Amino acid sequence: MFRNTQPRRRQRALSRAVVAVLAALAALVAMLTTTAATAAAAGGSAVTSTASGRCLDVIGQSTASGAGINIYDCNGNANQAWTFTAAGELRVYDNPLCLDVVGQVTAAPAALQTYPCNGGANQKWKIDSTGTITGVQSGLCLDVTGGDTANSTLVGLWTCNGQGNQQWKTTAGDAQPPTVPGNPRVSNLQCDSVTFAWNAAGDNIGVSFYDVYHDGQLIKSVSGNTLSTSLTTVPGITWGLYVNARDSAGNVSQASTTVPITPPQCQADTQAPTAPGSLTGTVAGTTATLKWSASTDNVAVKFYDIYRGTTKAGTVAGSGTVPPATTFTDSGLPADSAYQYYVVARDAQANVSAHSNTVSLTTGSACGNPVCAVTQIATDTDIPWGLVTLPDGTILYTRRDAHDIIHLNPATGAKTTVGTVPNVENTDGEGGLTGLAISSSYASDHWLYIMHTSPTDNRIVRIKLDNDKLTTSSEQILLSGILRNKFHDGGRLRFGPDGKLYASTGDAQNGDNAQNKNSLNGKILRLNPDGTLPSDNPFGNYVWSYGHRNPQGLAFDSQGRLWEQEFGNGIMDETNLVTKGGNYGWPACEGTSGTCGTAGYIAPKHTYPTADGSCSGIAIVRDALYVACERGTRMYREVISGSDLTNVQTYFNGTYGRLRTVEPAPDGGLWLTTSNDGDKDSIPNNTDAKLFHVTLG
Repeated sequence: MFRNTQPRRRQRALSRAVVAVLAALAALVAMLTTTAATAAAAGGSAVTSTASGRCLDVIGQSTASGAGINIYDCNGNANQAWTFTAAGELRVYDNPLCLDVVGQVTAAPAALQTYPCNGGANQKWKIDSTGTITGVQSGLCLDVTGGDTANSTLVGLWTCNGQGNQQWKTTAGDAQPPTVPGNPRVSNLQCDSVTFAWNAAGDNIGVSFYDVYHDGQLIKSVSGNTLSTSLTTVPGITWGLYVNARDSAGNVSQASTTVPITPPQCQADTQAPTAPGSLTGTVAGTTATLKWSASTDNVAVKFYDIYRGTTKAGTVAGSGTVPPATTFTDSGLPADSAYQYYVVARDAQANVSAHSNTVSLTTGSACGNPVCAVTQIATDTDIPWGLVTLPDGTILYTRRDAHDIIHLNPATGAKTTVGTVPNVENTDGEGGLTGLAISSSYASDHWLYIMHTSPTDNRIVRIKLDNDKLTTSSEQILLSGILRNKFHDGGRLRFGPDGKLYASTGDAQNGDNAQNKNSLNGKILRLNPDGTLPSDNPFGNYVWSYGHRNPQGLAFDSQGRLWEQEFGNGIMDETNLVTKGGNYGWPACEGTSGTCGTAGYIAPKHTYPTADGSCSGIAIVRDALYVACERGTRMYREVISGSDLTNVQTYFNGTYGRLRTVEPAPDGGLWLTTSNDGDKDSIPNNTDAKLFHVTLG
């Protein structure tokens, strides 16, 4: 159990601060028969300590002013029913009693009590997306004293430290989400800031928070009475801003419409970087490796573009204040072929340097590398998402925004539309027609397993494919009720060696879903091929593992173990080895940050900075894991050694742009798809996608 390591003098000080409260406890206990509110709470929600699982509790069930606060076994009584109001109060019972800082103390330690609500700053609270509850007046955090987890441990205020005894979650009787915030708009767009505003959402009880996102990444949460906020932006980088409403019970609205912004540069820059110098190259089989010396710039070098002849072979990008690397690997080249390379530097305002020197290289006669050759097999105007290989070696793939399925012969490039999946709806983001799978019995039963967004939820269905046409009349809904939102819809399907169907689901932009084992969101789900519940699932429902933010990639290794690829928020993405009933930490932690390494949370096997990651699909071939990354515009290869990922190598860095899906090909290679343009707008047929075959060594 995670323990607070604060010194004993803090505990003694807190005890002195609450001595008046403790002195009254004996009298309160004696009065329980007259002051206890033992009936089940008619309103409000439990506030549960993450570390102990016990509830924030008014001592002795007292309804009198001045009662102390502790943690106690959750029992559903009114002294554990708290309502977070639009004014930022935490009210208890149906009486106007508020959680109150004794004496309006603003330094740690500070004691808590119930007190008639009066609008004072010592009765105002903020609850952020990590579950931290902060006093508005003091800036101190709601804290279980000493990190103890036992019944009757006092709760007070202490300096915020992110530890488990300062993290809380609410369980609510309120299941109704707020309405969608209206009319999102921007003003005062500067090079590094913008004002974002919206109209109020409605709720049956009240909106407690607004969560502001760009492109699926949470950037700020504000109180429910705030309808505009200033945001820090990045010059020249296009964002899609939107906002969700959240109530005190944790219910989250659907997202607002998206407002695109592209902040101007803070200052005009017409000076190009200096030319990269001392370019050298080596060849190993059909892979060329280039190195050069760094360019300089009056502001900063942001990119190096590598040219193979007159064709751009790839781009190396910097991240924030970190300059781009000065090496590049060009993989999958034809054998016995001569090439000339040069490199140019580029800054944030597209000023391009002169060429470096040119180097001439000739590939070997045979491939001695993990990646040997890349062949384009098709293009598409929509986003290929789910992809499977049929028993005859041809391919089926879903088109996310167009809602249809394509049958592709990779040998000839011939394509046939087999049909449109019924009842699919986009989300103006990442929802739509996503996952695709076939079982081992496909040759006889012709079932396609499909995951998609509907007008009301995300769901898993199966439809027969007969004579190269979807028989929509055969559709069976296997699992519905998976919450949807603009982003974080998950969507990958994979049959395991146990014959069960596994599905990855996002948290629907509500981290509380990921830790709720009764929710289908933020999970890896497991179901029988006919949609029934496997008897050996760990929680008696469809949940196989939980604590996931937006998992997508799923793949099984030679030992039958499940690996999963997951999008982080703004720090790191992660690859996980999934175990039955495992908790992977979101939203308490992201990757290896925060409390991810503590007991109860399973740490990832590998992490990636979000600028180098945002990886969607994974595949395993001969116990090497291949990871297709979008924002990172690259493919990783990682060797599975025991339960670790080793010898991590990067391929196609910037060569083909954003990579979405990677799947094993029947010849021991890979199918690989791109996801460039139109990726987050749900508009069909506005992309320039490519499908490749990758030959492996």
